[in-house]
Amino acid sequence: MILSSVCLASAAGAQTAALRVLTHGSFDLPKEQLAQFERDAGVKLQIIKAGDAGEMVNKLILTRAKPIADVVFGIDNTLLPRAKAAGVLDAYTGPASSRASVVALAEGVVPVDYGYVNLNIDKAWFTQRGLALPTSLADLTKPAFAKLLVVQNPATSSPGQAFLLATIAGLGEPAAFDWWAKMRRNGVKVVKGWSEAYYTEFTRNGGTRPIVVSYASSPAAEVFYSKDKITESPTANLFLQGGVYRQVEGVALIKGAPAAPREAAGRFIEFLRSAPVQQSLQTTMWMFPAEAGAPRVDVMQQYATEPAAFDALSAPITEQQAKAWLRRWTQVVLK
Repeated sequence: MILSSVCLASAAGAQTAALRVLTHGSFDLPKEQLAQFERDAGVKLQIIKAGDAGEMVNKLILTRAKPIADVVFGIDNTLLPRAKAAGVLDAYTGPASSRASVVALAEGVVPVDYGYVNLNIDKAWFTQRGLALPTSLADLTKPAFAKLLVVQNPATSSPGQAFLLATIAGLGEPAAFDWWAKMRRNGVKVVKGWSEAYYTEFTRNGGTRPIVVSYASSPAAEVFYSKDKITESPTANLFLQGGVYRQVEGVALIKGAPAAPREAAGRFIEFLRSAPVQQSLQTTMWMFPAEAGAPRVDVMQQYATEPAAFDALSAPITEQQAKAWLRRWTQVVLK
């Protein structure tokens, strides 16, 4: 767990009150925006990064008797049932909770951004070997695609869990776990989180796996961060049936946190839905803005394609079955 803070003092030099924000490791906003929030709200931000989103929710649940933060950002629709079942969140009812949004979350949790978890491929790897791209998840179980895919563990990773849910939603539960069993035999690699999968195992970054579970916005990020001025991304999305899931990230108050920072926590929630943040998060966290009518930045507009369709499960079914599915996945893929 990483603790970082943007620390401001008053004109007299006295320390201001602290607002503790629990986030996943990918939380990233411009320092000047965070500093402006501190000045406006009269608080000092303590950003507590708890690893992948799945790890973050686990940390939130384990510390519920003595909360380590006042507000949490990064709980998504795949992890929300776990947080709700543990009773670790308080409903927020301020303006952002009722303002028009492109996407929705459970009542009291304010959506901030959304994206699509799907397969990404290293285009050069496939071109150099003359291997046709898979056109279905079933193709990935064939010998030609053995040991080419890396996925994240759904027990510790939000995109990993989203991809598991996509397979269940798109293929049906029996067929989905049959597919996972075949993928185990075909050499699928499982890692703890997204960073390890993308920056260590993906061939684009020196690994051995040319197919990775990532995001629809990842090709845009490749263009944005390229040292050379490129007009075509070196990676591409695969939008396969059973392999696309819409992930919605939200922000919420933490139950049991001290009452003193509650007003500042509400202001932070409103801050995340403000126009400047909804623009900047597109090229810092590489997600689409949740605020209705928020414009897309150019690189997202050009290179982050939204799929025509995605696979989804209802919240009640996910809430009822999530733990059982995780246990079954672990048994099928890891044991």
